[in-house]
Amino acid sequence: MRCVLNPPPQSLVDLKAHGHQLTLLPRLFSFSCNACGLKGDRSPYMCVQCDFMIHQDCLGLPRVININRHNHRVSRTSILGVVNSVCGVCRKKVDWTCGGFSCQRCPGYVVHSKCATREDVWNGKELEGVPEEDEDVEPYVVVDENTIQHFSHKEHYLRLHRNGVLYEDNKWCSACTHPIGLQSFYDCMDCDFSLHHKCAECPKKKWHVLHNEQLTLVTNKELRVFSCDACNRTSNGFMYKDGDKKLDVLCGSISEPFVHPSHPEHPLYYIPTGELCDGCSNIERRMLRCVEGDCEYVLGFKCATLPQVVKHRIDDHPLSLCYGEKKASGKYWCDICEERTYPNNWFYTCKDQRASLHTECVLGDFEGLMPRSVAKLWGESYEVELNNSVTRPFCSRCKSRCMYPIKLKLLGTSGTYACSYFCSS
Repeated sequence: MRCVLNPPPQSLVDLKAHGHQLTLLPRLFSFSCNACGLKGDRSPYMCVQCDFMIHQDCLGLPRVININRHNHRVSRTSILGVVNSVCGVCRKKVDWTCGGFSCQRCPGYVVHSKCATREDVWNGKELEGVPEEDEDVEPYVVVDENTIQHFSHKEHYLRLHRNGVLYEDNKWCSACTHPIGLQSFYDCMDCDFSLHHKCAECPKKKWHVLHNEQLTLVTNKELRVFSCDACNRTSNGFMYKDGDKKLDVLCGSISEPFVHPSHPEHPLYYIPTGELCDGCSNIERRMLRCVEGDCEYVLGFKCATLPQVVKHRIDDHPLSLCYGEKKASGKYWCDICEERTYPNNWFYTCKDQRASLHTECVLGDFEGLMPRSVAKLWGESYEVELNNSVTRPFCSRCKSRCMYPIKLKLLGTSGTYACSYFCSS
């Protein structure tokens, strides 16, 4: 009925789709669309002169667009011409003789037409004729070989320290809010401000697989608490933001291809699907997945951004992240919560590898909150304190001793504590 009421034209000239007049072939007919490379079974438009056929719904494909998988614009082309290439979105093989989208700056980067124009990849904006602005995405200005001026801390210079510091020195990165630890970092020469070397290099603007618009790095100097849309961690560090979309620096820095130490043989790519995470065995909707052959390795964003080395009061040495023991037998116990652990899941272990500690017990619910700051949750203001005193206080909600590395104390009180996100609610 739709075709009866609004029949497609018998012929048309659409220079965006093809350089010659196209004629409708109104019949059941098996063909390959030259614009997207996919099969069709009825009523294509065709150019007899060029042996060119196109789906009716491919006539409106845009010419120049931004996609969230790539930092540059991609342009539509009638023949991709890149042999043995894979699509930058679905990671499947691309037919080089068909049309698609390619990057003018990056030789070999191509995307299927249908993949590039998916609702979760493209923001729907046609950019043909729109001038491309040279955006300032560099996060700092180099002063000398070891000194920079970072945009988040323009008042002072930052000096590079290549060997990290001892955990006991109590330095935290203002961007990711994690301890500086043994990583190289930039330290302010005049005040208590530090950034991991890696965090200092985060660009001021970037595209991300979880959002169709460009994200901006916000320094969050007011230390406002937010929940990361990728991993659901609570944080008051820097964030990548656009509108209501908020990603912490760790998740916001993930780009494709993503290589994780737990799976170094193959890179991971974002595939929107619900599967069991290989790190924690929880079902995650947003997954980073291996696409090589029959490999089914998948990680959620939370496990993909867990720190590799942490310091905890339970051991004098730093704890290392262990990627599970697939052939483990017997029962394992966490020395922090004194409950059973499942060694197939990731856990933290000490130097002699005699402990298997839950990742959530080692890090706690408030790993993303900056110590010595004030966090507002559920309409209440809390002081973010390290739980490193000789005697651990009791949580005012669950009446148990606070066992996580960071505890919250209700502002203006002397002993009203919350040990977890649930107890703070």
